[in-house]
Amino acid sequence: MNTTSPGMSVKLYGTAGSPNVRGAMLGLAEKGVEYEFVSLMPPAWKTPEHLARNPFGKVPVLEHDGFEVFETQAILRYLDQTFPGPALQPTNAREGARMNQIIGIIDCYLGSSWGGIGFERVVAPTFLGQPTNMERVNAAVPMARSCAEALEPLIAAPYLTGETFSLADIRLMPHFDRLRITPEGEAILDGKNKLVQWFAHVSGRPSAKQVLQ
Repeated sequence: MNTTSPGMSVKLYGTAGSPNVRGAMLGLAEKGVEYEFVSLMPPAWKTPEHLARNPFGKVPVLEHDGFEVFETQAILRYLDQTFPGPALQPTNAREGARMNQIIGIIDCYLGSSWGGIGFERVVAPTFLGQPTNMERVNAAVPMARSCAEALEPLIAAPYLTGETFSLADIRLMPHFDRLRITPEGEAILDGKNKLVQWFAHVSGRPSAKQVLQ
């Protein structure tokens, strides 16, 4: 495994079950970066100390030798540009555009809808001891379905953008992994053969086995 240079420090602040945090963890694993995981559970996100890292009170936040960056896609791009290991962004312009398009869908629409269903169905009852809020689940379903329908025709095997395993795959993997185990996810993904086959392929990667299991 690649490591940081002597004296370098890499920390990832977040909640281990968060799909966004898991996206950053997948990127670190793919680049072979050793790091310290600093677990932050709500309400620690809103403390003055963490708000100094991210004024929006969210996770993940990456710290590398005193440099801090938040937003998962920004963290992933930084990791790919900074550390050795396989390139995670296509050199082909059209594949690159497709990667950015898919990341945009995830950041703007999918994260809140798929993530909302996953939170209410999995995180709230399993980790927080709270009942599932079905009103929130039902409100998220239409957009969650639209996201799956938008992604399905975009997929180019074997990875989302074609031959290159990219940041788009990393961003989508933890969200898909969470959605697929919910009743709503099973219905939304029914008939989405490209999405299902894509996840079956990428879930065999060492990074997925390390982070998603």
